[in-house]
Amino acid sequence: KSEGGESALKALVDKGYLEVYPREISRLDGKGEENESEWQLSTKQARAISEIEQIFEEKDTVLLHGITGSGKTLIYAELIKKTIEQGRQVLYLLPEIALTTQLIVRLERLTGRDILTYHSRLNQHERVEIWRRVMQQPNTILIGPRSGIFLPWLNPGLIIVDEEHDASYKQHDPAPRYQGRDTAIYLADLYGAKTILGSATPSLESWYNTSIGKYGLVQLTERYGNAILPEIRLINLRQEVTKGPQGLFSHPLLEAIQETLDKKEQVILFQNRRGFAPTLRCELCQWTLGCVHCDVSLTYHKPGNKMQCHYCGYQTQIPTQCPKCGNRKLTLKGFGTQRIEDDLKIFFPDAKVDRLDIDTARSRQNLVRLLDDFAERKIDILVGTQMITKGLDFENLSLVGILQADILLSYPEFRAAERAFQLMIQVGGRAGRQEAQGRVFIQTYEPLNPIMQDVLNHDLSGFYQRELSERKALNYPPYSRIIRILIKHKKNEKAEWAAEQMADQLRPTLGESVQGPTNPYVSRIGDFYLKSIQLKLPLSATMGKRIKEKIRSTSAAIKMTRGMSGIIIQLDVDPS
Repeated sequence: KSEGGESALKALVDKGYLEVYPREISRLDGKGEENESEWQLSTKQARAISEIEQIFEEKDTVLLHGITGSGKTLIYAELIKKTIEQGRQVLYLLPEIALTTQLIVRLERLTGRDILTYHSRLNQHERVEIWRRVMQQPNTILIGPRSGIFLPWLNPGLIIVDEEHDASYKQHDPAPRYQGRDTAIYLADLYGAKTILGSATPSLESWYNTSIGKYGLVQLTERYGNAILPEIRLINLRQEVTKGPQGLFSHPLLEAIQETLDKKEQVILFQNRRGFAPTLRCELCQWTLGCVHCDVSLTYHKPGNKMQCHYCGYQTQIPTQCPKCGNRKLTLKGFGTQRIEDDLKIFFPDAKVDRLDIDTARSRQNLVRLLDDFAERKIDILVGTQMITKGLDFENLSLVGILQADILLSYPEFRAAERAFQLMIQVGGRAGRQEAQGRVFIQTYEPLNPIMQDVLNHDLSGFYQRELSERKALNYPPYSRIIRILIKHKKNEKAEWAAEQMADQLRPTLGESVQGPTNPYVSRIGDFYLKSIQLKLPLSATMGKRIKEKIRSTSAAIKMTRGMSGIIIQLDVDPS
């Protein structure tokens, strides 16, 4: 080490006493060690790998359906090692960045290799280095969300799409709008690579593709190490009401939480609604406080004591009286994760309660801290939105509660039943993943609903058979292709005119396939009025090309119309 600084070193180099050799120092953390896995493949996992390899001789895509806790990661690791030995690259896709931290540690131990991570929160220097490695190194293993598809791949041999059913693989805004799962399959086809789609609750499209022979199917129907699936119990809230005031939690759920805490085990409570309360309402005239920019009610957030729009971010203070009738009795209705967290601290004052939603996990550091704290048992009860359903594994978690299961079924779109079933199975699957059997309590007003019964009985095939039958009768995907055309303008009448023109121009070509225009469920967002046209089309590539040209020419003509310069027309194929 020189105390003379850079100038002294330069002088020694100039006089020939020292030589300079360039050496590249990576900004990326390489923590992989050449350790053999401590885990051993079970007989059924080894058989699954053999089946996958046999299918790959004839097909390029395999759906790996493994129930929660069946050890799909071990299978991925073995296939990754074989791909790397062949001198080819591996892309491992996840729906959320949140899953990468826990998974990378596991994969590095199982494969003995460094794992690269690519996501939107990397700085520019890290991105450049990732790009260089992917372009130049044939044995690269990279893990990340859907954006990893667009890296400059050299020779990918295997693409894994984990939790392939997850809606996060769909890019909505901004453009380009695409389905990450399907794009990954197309990328694999370009390079002659193989694709594995993994899930405990596969998408109906992937399940259907196995039934027609397009994809291969391999199933794991038992948990790793003979662990038992969780016991599921439906709590009938109609009956609970007759037992007296219950608040957010039924009496059986409260008793189960106390029993779990007494055994020094952990609890997850799922509520797919963030904030404290979703509505502020006048008790006299039923007025509700809405967003000034969107057609939605504002949600109360206790931190900051403000009402907030979850679409555009608009915030305002709570009014002291109703602007319509002057009544001062305004009431918060409903509950979100913040309210649940507060009430739990009252019921269980000695328990450490925390919350995992977009408000507490805006930064990667906070997200990692929360997951690490729960894994290290520093948190007794974790309240969260669907972020907690995505493939996380906690050995001390024995109880899961789903507080408002009926809301999951109330969304006005054809995938609502599928999404609800997947969410309940996935979040329930977090419980009891080691030796002891876990418990799942689902609070519902409709325990006899067929979907609730399918969840209760872990009846995946029964649910898919019924849902596919309904989709076929109504001609919804996977039996058709849906294209949504969204028209936006800051003036409602101009949005209506453009939507009517678009529909009228398409009907001579497409006939009854054109549905609408209609007002979407939320018909104004960020001061833009929205109109929706849905095209329900047969699965025909040639017709698709003709439709594309028709939509493109019609959109261009509408935008060129005088006074319509502010119109926005967005196309979304296979909306979800």
